[in-house]
Amino acid sequence: MATVQSGLYQEAKEELISGSEAVGIACALADVDVITAYPIRPYDTVMQYVSRLKADGAFDCDFIVAESEHSQFEIVKHASAVGARTFSGSSGVGWFYAFEAITVTAGLRMPVVAMVGNRALDDPGAFGVEHNDAMAVRDLGWHLYWVATAQEALDMALMAWRVAEDPRVLLPFALSCDGSFLTHSQAIVQVPSQDQVKKFLPPYTRGELQLHPNNPITIAPQVNEDWLMEIRRQTDEAMRRTSAVIIEAYDEFKEIFGRGDPSPFIEEYMCEDAEIILVGMGTLAMPTRVAVRRMREAGKKVGFLRIKFFRPFATEEIQNALRGAKGVAVIDRDYSYGSPQYGGVLFHELRSALYPLEERPLMLNFIAGLGGREVKVTDVNDMVDTTQKAIDTGKIEQTTTWVSVRE
Repeated sequence: MATVQSGLYQEAKEELISGSEAVGIACALADVDVITAYPIRPYDTVMQYVSRLKADGAFDCDFIVAESEHSQFEIVKHASAVGARTFSGSSGVGWFYAFEAITVTAGLRMPVVAMVGNRALDDPGAFGVEHNDAMAVRDLGWHLYWVATAQEALDMALMAWRVAEDPRVLLPFALSCDGSFLTHSQAIVQVPSQDQVKKFLPPYTRGELQLHPNNPITIAPQVNEDWLMEIRRQTDEAMRRTSAVIIEAYDEFKEIFGRGDPSPFIEEYMCEDAEIILVGMGTLAMPTRVAVRRMREAGKKVGFLRIKFFRPFATEEIQNALRGAKGVAVIDRDYSYGSPQYGGVLFHELRSALYPLEERPLMLNFIAGLGGREVKVTDVNDMVDTTQKAIDTGKIEQTTTWVSVRE
């Protein structure tokens, strides 16, 4: 089993660290047993930090440098089956190279926790952030969470093991961290004590599902048409249960650590009386909040809704947050070629969520910030102006707009 050096995290403290370093500290605090690594930017910074903790004697775990991303996820999948708490990750096409193992991890109900350092998919190459890499697991049974700050990266990593390993759930958890904007940027982070974490995060146990010589069970059987639908339904039931488990864990987290938003699923910023609500994920929150604050000072009723959990999708909460708006501007740091309205993934998900409402707001989609391009306050202002025009005229001239694209 992994061990943490005595005295290292005995007291809560402040540290100036990046989002990746925050996740690395969470691995030590969570006493992770098996960690696998293979370098690809920008996710590799978390593994560099974990390896430093191990080399310094601050954290002892089985740290395995694999020969590929595929091997990374095969290793943690099997380690999870025998009762080891695990962590891995990747970025961009590296995440895709591991996809066979990533798919099977969810199907076998292995609560692996992974960090996705969001980056653009090659080719053409780019190290900057896009969300399409992590989005690829949205239909497979993985939890999918978008982080906005280094503090949230640490906190949600601890939440990830707590939720994923719950015997009512046993599903993997992907922690999406925007490349460079979060993975490499430093901020002041409140690091909890080891005792606080132990109080919050119980040991991982699979019970009768643990692979062990004394418990000879079959894992990954070939079931064909005889049992596949029943197994898929079991996974669906686990994902349906996870929302209640998340709320339970989140409430306990706030009680122990003394911080947290009202909701674990969404963050509302000046949405109460907003006529236009911008919606986005991840580090888009920073420039969008600044723009909203300035527009409020100018008398415009604008708000921002940050989607934190993409899976499970908090449909009812999102409906309640958006139902009073006249217009909704969805900012996608992703794209879906050939989709309805040629829009982004988040846009279509939100449009589906709002469809049952009797009075639906006008919805516009803005594709922005691909490949790490900065989303500026002026860009957000333009999105609001376009949405206001649609409200004033009652007509959407163009559903999907690509923002700040050269002709």
